[in-house]
Amino acid sequence: MIPIVASLLGTLAQNGLGLLSSAIQAKGKEVVENTLGVKIPDAPTPEDVSKLRQLQFEHEERLLELGIEKAKMELAELQLFADAAKNEDDNVSDRWKSDMGSDSWLSKNIRPMSLIAIFLGYFLFAMMSAYGYNANESYVTLLGNWGMLIMGAYFGGRTVEKIADMRGKK
Repeated sequence: MIPIVASLLGTLAQNGLGLLSSAIQAKGKEVVENTLGVKIPDAPTPEDVSKLRQLQFEHEERLLELGIEKAKMELAELQLFADAAKNEDDNVSDRWKSDMGSDSWLSKNIRPMSLIAIFLGYFLFAMMSAYGYNANESYVTLLGNWGMLIMGAYFGGRTVEKIADMRGKK
């Protein structure tokens, strides 16, 4: 967003002109100006704010429509994000089901083995620190982050799979 428009939006919002600010965010300053037939100053003075307040009052219905359009756009973006997250979760579950159906011992056990390896590495660094050896903190942090990621995926993913199986059987 252009700094001038951001400054204008802040000024409008601070002065109780939320409808006008929302409409500008949704459609852009030029569209709102053309729709309302008025020039909106980039740095409104107190006198301009008073005129804009009257303008907002006179065109409240149209500004509400523009605000609703903004809300619809935001809702559509959220829906796209939710659909992408669900698709990603479904893909992970499908890969894990495929791993469990495989004849390979390694593919069935890679998740628990990864978790054990991370725990052993983390424990090794903890013991090194306990006995006075310098363990590089960045490695400890990295292992901790990996551990959280793997535990979340393994235990959280397994819980989601089990819930999905239980609902599928009902």
